[in-house]
Amino acid sequence: MAMNDLEFRQRRLAFRAWHRGTREADLMIGGFADRHAASWGIAEIDWFEALLEEQDVDIMAWAIGKAVPPERFEGEQMAAMRKLDYIARSMR
Repeated sequence: MAMNDLEFRQRRLAFRAWHRGTREADLMIGGFADRHAASWGIAEIDWFEALLEEQDVDIMAWAIGKAVPPERFEGEQMAAMRKLDYIARSMR
């Protein structure tokens, strides 16, 4: 069965989210994608694709509240990312 465009984008985003370069970024950004990407539509995928173009240190600072994200990233998805409830505490 051929994968549709939405499924392809979700899988590509999951891969990019888990291959950031540091374990901390992988856990935060990859964990967020794992928790939410399956339910995303086009707008949410567009948002996440744009977010992945940003530096990991910036994304992580926005997620933990150490910096204010640009207005284009504010909204429901950033609020969900700030909850940090998608990171398993038992991971080492």
